[in-house]
Parts: sequence; C-alpha cells; structure tokens
Amino acid sequence: MARDKGFLTDLQIRHWVKAGTPLAKADGNGLTFTLSAAGLAGWILRYRHGGRRRELSIGRYPDISLADARGIATIKRAEIMQGRNPAADKQKAKATTAKDWTVRELVKDYRAKKLVSLAESTQVSYGRHLKRIENRLGALTVREIEASDVIALIEASSLTWGESNMLLITTKCLFTHACGKRLVNTNPCHGIMLSALLGERPPKRQRLMLTREELHLLLNAGMRKRNSLIIRILLATAVRSAELYKAKWEDVYLDEARWHIPKSKTGPAMDIPLAPVVVGWFRELRGMAGESAYVLPAWTRGRAARNGGDTHVSKDSIRETIGYWLDTDKPAVRRFTPHDLRSTMKSHMRALGIPRDISEMCLNHKLSGVEGIYDRHTYFDERKEALEKWAQFLVACESASNAVPITVAKAVQGPD
Repeated sequence: MARDKGFLTDLQIRHWVKAGTPLAKADGNGLTFTLSAAGLAGWILRYRHGGRRRELSIGRYPDISLADARGIATIKRAEIMQGRNPAADKQKAKATTAKDWTVRELVKDYRAKKLVSLAESTQVSYGRHLKRIENRLGALTVREIEASDVIALIEASSLTWGESNMLLITTKCLFTHACGKRLVNTNPCHGIMLSALLGERPPKRQRLMLTREELHLLLNAGMRKRNSLIIRILLATAVRSAELYKAKWEDVYLDEARWHIPKSKTGPAMDIPLAPVVVGWFRELRGMAGESAYVLPAWTRGRAARNGGDTHVSKDSIRETIGYWLDTDKPAVRRFTPHDLRSTMKSHMRALGIPRDISEMCLNHKLSGVEGIYDRHTYFDERKEALEKWAQFLVACESASNAVPITVAKAVQGPD
C-alpha cells in the first residue's frame, strides 16, 4: 500500500524549479518528480507490469500539485494491482481521441481518397449529397452518428424518392469508408429502409415515343440554329446526351462519315455511321465551334474560363433547351427529355422494318444472353443502312407531317 506521506515537500519542489537544475527525485512507491534541462517539471509513475519496468506520465507541475500527484498515483497503483496497465490504457485513449473525427473531416477524407476514383457523373451526384451531409451532421463526431441521425437527415432534406435513395446510398458509402478506417465498427445506415420512411418507390416513368406529327413540329421548331442542330443529331444518332455534349472533334471523322464514341461506364467504345444529312449537320456545327476542341463548346466565356479556357456546354444545357422551347412556344408536343429521343428512334425503327438486334446495336445496347457474349461483330454496315433509313424518315417528317404512313406513328411504346 502507498504511504500517506512521501519523501518530497512543496518547499523542496519550488526550490528545485527555481534553481532550474535537471533532476529526478522519488517521492516513494514509484512516484517521481522530474525537471528537464528546458525547465519543464512533471510527474512520472514508475511501476512493473508483466515482468517489465513501465512509466506513466501523470502530468506537468504546477498544473498538478504534489498532493494531486500522490492521489493520482494511488489510483493508478490500484489499477496495476487489478492487472491493468495504465500506460497502455492511456495510449489507447490517445489513439481513440486521434480518430475521433467529425463528419466534416470524414467527408474531406472521402472526397480525397474515394470520390475522385468514381465516374464523373457519380462524383457530381455524390458531391451534392455530401454537402447535405456536411450541412446537417458536419459538426458531430463520426462515433456519435446513429441510425436516427441518418433518418432525420433524409426526412429533413424533403427530396424525391429517387434523390432520397441516392442520399442514403451516399451516406452509406461515406460510413463504409469510416468503417474501413476503423473510426467506427458498424455502419449506422445498415437496416434503414427507404420504403419504411417514404413508402414504396413510385413506378418508373415510361419512355416516350414522339409521334410523326410531334417530330414534324420539333424539326421545324423556331430554335437557335445550334440548338436545332443538336436536337437533329441526337435524334439521328440516338446517342446519350452526355456522349454528344462531351464529344471532341478529334473523334468525329466527317470525311469517313464516322463518329467514334469512346468507352464509358454506360457502354463500350463504338463507331457510329453518319448518314449524309447528319454529316452536313456536323459540318455546320464545326463552323460554329471556332478553335474549341469540343463539338459543343461552352456557351459562355465565364464557363470556359473556369475550366481552363475550353470546355463543353453544361450537362443540363440540352435538357434546358428542350424545356425552354416547350414552355415558350407551347407546341402540340408532349413534354420529353433528351433520353426520350433514343426511345423515339428505337420505336420508329421497328415500325420501319429494321430488325430488333440492329436497332438495339444502334443504341449501343448489349445483345442479351449467349449471343451477347460470343458475337463480337460490330454490324457497322447494317447499322449504317438502318441509320440512313432513319435519317430519311426524319427528313420526311420535317418536310410534311403527313409524309409518312400513319402506321409508323403507332409503333409500340415502351421503356428504353
């Protein structure tokens, strides 16, 4: 047991500190007062644990007085007698404190180490939800976050079902990152069911097929020339809007009537045959692009300047162009998205007698089953014939709304 009174006195300690001579003086039972050459005074408890000599730093003097040091030493000796190692416990506590990150720190680490490796579109989607997480939970420590906090985040955000689901996915990925760093042992998002919070997911919107009459109005829309060319090329090639607004002239071979689409997460690399009329539309865009490397360069100097002097139009520009025309001119055309132009081509191609497999390949869709695994033929010539037939159909729709048999307009509608 520790003695009630040790060997040292307050007067001695104050004298040693004033003198400034480095020393180490024992108070008994392992408690030692130390003074370094730099004039730092403190307390150390020396003891044995597991057959080895150990040291535990108790604290600085005069922050911890002689009486306080003796009291702390008595408590630590009792822990040692119970088989514990105070020095190891202190080290673990330091490690825990070092890892006691805030959610804001976790988000920063996730952005630097994980988000940058994801696809560009995923970075944009996750990025906006990470901001929501920071705004609501950023000041809390990662260890504090519980399932109820995540649920409150989702409910307070008041998003659509799809966006709420993406917020939950982003939060789950963020805390999976935290688990990987051993900041927490379990992911607070596990077990959360969005259907229990917001009800079952609404049915997906069916893809729209524009009729012959609607195509006639669209192809004769009073848009700016560049916007009109964009819509025509999307219709004629059925590429995804991102594939067009990100396209570079280095991939467009007008003399060969060929457009190369690089490989992306939405599909493999593909060469698209360009019908003669489509080549003409591209040539018109080429004259408008100036020195830009992009087929659709940024519309504003500010956007280009923010992106190194040259970049493509924003991802929303085509959708906004369509929306502006529908809202301003109010044509007899149902509201549609750029992606609906793909389903429009697919449906009309079937009505034009183009085989299903060829129409699917024109959309850069993979063939299903065993055929999709073993058939590596690109069907370039077959697709060229199909796309030229489709381009002729569009030209006919543009010239007169009744130029095409009515049976074409009644092609089966369905999801893309």
